[in-house]
Parts: sequence; structure tokens; C-alpha cells
Amino acid sequence: MFEATQLNEQNRRVQSLVRILLLLMTVLLILPVIAILAVMVVKGGPVITLDFLLTEPTEGMTAGGILPALVGTIWLVSVALLASVPVGVAAAVYLSEYAPDNWLTRAIQLAIINLAGVPSIVHALFGLGAFVLFFKLGTSILAASFTLAIMTLPVVIVSTRESLQAVPRAFREACWNMGATRWQTIRHIVLPNSISGILTGVILEVSRTAGETAPIMFTGAAFFLPFLPQSVFDQTMALSLHLFVISTQVPGVLEGMPYGVALVLVVLVLTMNAASIAFRMSLRRRKKW
Repeated sequence: MFEATQLNEQNRRVQSLVRILLLLMTVLLILPVIAILAVMVVKGGPVITLDFLLTEPTEGMTAGGILPALVGTIWLVSVALLASVPVGVAAAVYLSEYAPDNWLTRAIQLAIINLAGVPSIVHALFGLGAFVLFFKLGTSILAASFTLAIMTLPVVIVSTRESLQAVPRAFREACWNMGATRWQTIRHIVLPNSISGILTGVILEVSRTAGETAPIMFTGAAFFLPFLPQSVFDQTMALSLHLFVISTQVPGVLEGMPYGVALVLVVLVLTMNAASIAFRMSLRRRKKW
């Protein structure tokens, strides 16, 4: 048997200290989240009823429900996903599988990284100028969703590119040796084995898209619109803007109503994320490597 030396004991103490330090840092990160959720549940929970979820705002937005804002948020997130995911995945496939390693490719990758750091208000002004005015879409769900899609494209591109590059090169070489073309290899081998990573980017996009206020404020979200949108060319209310409005612009709102709106928004995002995560986990179980 080996006897523990002084160096072994010192390393063990350092390891225990590092483990405790990392645990404390994790707890410090989790506690604020738990506290925020607890406040929303305690103050906003009693407000959430079927009438609150299924009726329109009334009495100057000081009473009633949030149905137009809830439906509008689903519209905005859905259209933004439809606009950004195909483009983001296609761009990632090109950069990962086709693009040569030259100055132009590196410049494009740098631009994508910089785009991720642009403030949301800048995206809002871009959406106003590009989609509302130049393309004449007006203030609509389509213009707001396109703005959100541009804002979240870097997340989809980066996560997809990383997941594509994580697929072993031996998979590609085996297909090429069997006579498959590059596109056939990407379509039948690379993309199916990287779909879980692509869904990670989609999950992050849903979280950010549903909670943004500035980009939709200038491009498609309405202050008060007590009816449901009929198409993507209509304006709509949104939960994030509605929360901002009743918290800062409307006097006489019940104390629990802003917390109720915030709680519904969080639950909506968590529900979408949970569905994506469940689908991603089911796909990961099918992997053979």
C-alpha cells in the first residue's frame, strides 16, 4: 500500500478548497434566479387566472387580461424562428463545409461575432430603416420578426457551426470513399448528427427573442391593441412591451399585474425551451458515437 505523503495531503486540501469555492460560486449564481422567480410567483401567481390569460386589457390597461400580448409574442417568436433558422443553418453549413480558409471567410466570421455584440436598440433602428421604411413592410409582425431574426442570427450560426465541426471527420471520409458527394454527406450524415447542437442555438434564440423590447417597439409592437392579429402584416401587442408599458406608463395598475405578466412570459419561454430540450435529448439518445 502507498502511504499519503505531505504533497498528497496538500493537493487533497487544495482540491477540496477549489471544489468548495466552485460550489459557492454556483450557489451565488443560482440564488438570485430563485429569488426572482419566488417574487414573481408570490406576487404574480394570484393574478393569473383563465380570465387573465384569455381576455383583452380593459379600463385603460389597468384591468383585464393579456391574450393579445400572449398571442402576439407567439407570433413574433414563431416568425422570427422561421426567418432565422434556415438562413443561419445554411450560413453555418457553408462556413463549415464549403468555405475556404482565406481572409474573406475570416472577415465574415469576425462580422458574425461583432453582430452578436451590437446593442438591441441599434438593431431596432436598423429594422425601422430597412424593413419598415425601405422594404415598406410597415409596422407589422413581419418587420418586427425580421428584426429579431437579424439580431439572433449569430447565435444560430455559431452554435450550428460548432455542432457541425464536432462531427468526426472520419464520418465524412467514409461517405466520400463510398462515392457520396459532399452535399449527400452533409445531408445524410453531418446534419443528422449535429441536430442536437443546432437545437441548442434555437433554444437560446427563443429565450432572447421572447424577451426583447426595443427591436419590436419601433417595428411592429403596439402600445394597446385589444384584438388578435390576423396576419403577419398586422401590428400586435407583445408581453415584453406590455410589461414595460404597465410598469412605467400606465397609472393605477394593480400591484400584482406586472408580476403576473412577467411570470407568464417566463413560463412561456421555459415551456418552449423545455419542448426543444426534450426533442434534443431524444435525438442525442439515437447517436451511435
